Amino acid sequence: MSVFSKPFHPRTLILSVSLFLVLFSNGSFFSNVIDTYGLTWTTAPMIFSLGIVLMAVLVILLTLFSSRYILKPFLIMVLLSTSLSAYFMNSYDIVFDTQMIQNILETNIHESVDLFSMNQVLYFLLLGVLPSIALYRIKIERISLKRSILEGAQSIAVAVGIAVLVMFTFSKFYTSFFREHKPLRYYSNPTFYLYSIGQYVGQSLTQNMSGLQCIGTDACIQNNDGMRELVILVVGEAVRADHFGLNGYSRQTTPLLAQEDIINFPNFTSCGTETAVSVPCMFSSFGREGYEKDKARHTENVLDVFVHAGVNVLWRDNNSDSKGVADRIEYQIYTSSDTNTMCDDVECRDEGMLVGLQEYINAHPKGDIVIVLHQMGNHGPAYYKRYPKAFEKFSPVCKSNQLEQCTQEEITNAYDNSILYTDYFLSKVIGLLKKNDTGFETAMFYLSDHGESLGEKGLYLHGFPYMIAPDAQKHVPAFIWFGKQFGINKEVVKREATQPHTQDNLFHTLLGFVEVNTSIYRPELDILHDAR
Repeated sequence: MSVFSKPFHPRTLILSVSLFLVLFSNGSFFSNVIDTYGLTWTTAPMIFSLGIVLMAVLVILLTLFSSRYILKPFLIMVLLSTSLSAYFMNSYDIVFDTQMIQNILETNIHESVDLFSMNQVLYFLLLGVLPSIALYRIKIERISLKRSILEGAQSIAVAVGIAVLVMFTFSKFYTSFFREHKPLRYYSNPTFYLYSIGQYVGQSLTQNMSGLQCIGTDACIQNNDGMRELVILVVGEAVRADHFGLNGYSRQTTPLLAQEDIINFPNFTSCGTETAVSVPCMFSSFGREGYEKDKARHTENVLDVFVHAGVNVLWRDNNSDSKGVADRIEYQIYTSSDTNTMCDDVECRDEGMLVGLQEYINAHPKGDIVIVLHQMGNHGPAYYKRYPKAFEKFSPVCKSNQLEQCTQEEITNAYDNSILYTDYFLSKVIGLLKKNDTGFETAMFYLSDHGESLGEKGLYLHGFPYMIAPDAQKHVPAFIWFGKQFGINKEVVKREATQPHTQDNLFHTLLGFVEVNTSIYRPELDILHDAR
């Protein structure tokens, strides 16, 4: 008799799937536990007990969806999604918190393609598709609703009892696990990402904000402002401070910028560890501590304040999008050859955002001008795609999006070559501003949105929870370039540049750049305030 011909009790199915997930989809979880506690004759029983507790938790979660009509589709969905999360956790040490869930929902096709690999397909097939096919063919025993509820309650009670008994037996270990090593729970699969999804959905459903909160409506340009300002803000992507040549990196990754009269800010930290948080946060008035996604989405940002003051504002984007920041200003996307004239066989280059920019400046003979250029920059994991071949100075390079298959040297070389291209791009921005020096007070502010992990301690990419994220994902490069006409005491700025700063400073520093008067301006957060 075939195994598929005999009906399975829902409880048996749930136990089987739970055991499968613990055994085959939690390599990253147990690996991190072993790294923390070590694997000895003393710790082995405790680590084994974690598998029992994890299975008990999964039984509880899956039993809650044990209705005969939705059990099989739900379990298949869990198997498929867990296979993908297992791949990213094992390959890049990524954890799926609520902000990572937001990143996934906001990721475009171009970014998804960069993450695609044959290993990912194998994970999906072996841990997702094949068990799902087997599950699909299995017949589920028909039981009454009353019996289903009763047996479900019994399963949950037994699972809770087992989990409590195990934790009581190893109470000292679990006290340490829950209190001192909370981040380890982030790697439990699929429990943590299911929790994160629930938290994300809950936040979305309970948000009661509607409409748009206007701020800085009293904004105006100072009457004694002599010359017009032309300020370009370049938002970098995934550049870490310690690989930026201006910050003393052993490699000169910024040779062209080193020739310019630049004021470098070596101690700048980001608002978040992913674009979806850092970009809207840095343009908002809330700062990192006060930032909330929905609150920021329903509140005007510094670019809106510029519009209130009569400033001409333009956002050009060669990344995914502005994450809502540029929803109410002139926005131009440069990720395709339809608008970007500098696209090759690999992708559209950041340099293309400069084409036609002088014409935009010429077309606005009145008022100050603020331009934001959002780079593709060092977006991983395919760093080798982020620069033209002419910028491949450091070799050999990792020519794969499966970073775990490359050496540390190959990953670093590809990443550093990307910064070399950013150096070239930024020098071109400065060149454009120099051409406008006679008619404007010109300036450029460069600031990366977040940093990047390149394999240190097994971590790759970015997006780790901020509380436990490594410095590589939070410490970002930043600098300011001033044109000849810009009225500023550079020596004061240079002294200020040695102090710690965060992306909380950006909102008020930009207002100060353009000399905007408004009641929401906070001079103590303006990096340039004392230098005027």
